[in-house]
Amino acid sequence: MTAIHGDQRVAVLADAQNLYHTAQSLHSRNIDYQSLLDGAVRDRRLTRAIAYVIKANAPEEERFFDALVDIGFETRIKELKTFGDGTKKADWDVGMSLDAVSLAEHVDTIVLCTGDGDFSRLCTHLQHEGVRAEAMGFRESTAEELIAAADEFVDLSDDPDSFLL
Repeated sequence: MTAIHGDQRVAVLADAQNLYHTAQSLHSRNIDYQSLLDGAVRDRRLTRAIAYVIKANAPEEERFFDALVDIGFETRIKELKTFGDGTKKADWDVGMSLDAVSLAEHVDTIVLCTGDGDFSRLCTHLQHEGVRAEAMGFRESTAEELIAAADEFVDLSDDPDSFLL
């Protein structure tokens, strides 16, 4: 496990849908993305911050996307798909994973802001490539395999007043 030091180059990848739904479900509040970014970077050097969002044509979403950019996130936007049977789907698992793998040679640490257990294998891959893999999420809804795979897990529920609006 790589130690944390001030010269580390950090990339932060935030699964906005996962964070939003969990924060609403557990705390009936929204994520404070500035605090999330600060908590992920700590005293290290931010290389890239990417927020993965779903466009659902909801009121205020453009303002939210603009706010993310103002904070320092690049936004990756995917349209919500509605299928013939009425089910809806949109997720960024593959996109986040590909970005993480692409960024691995340019950073020392990648912080995955999600509770999705599908990213546990990504953590293992990043570590194999010599990259520190950290995760931030709400313990109550974060997959145990992600917590176990990450070099460090930050539980957003430990300090909700810092990470939630």
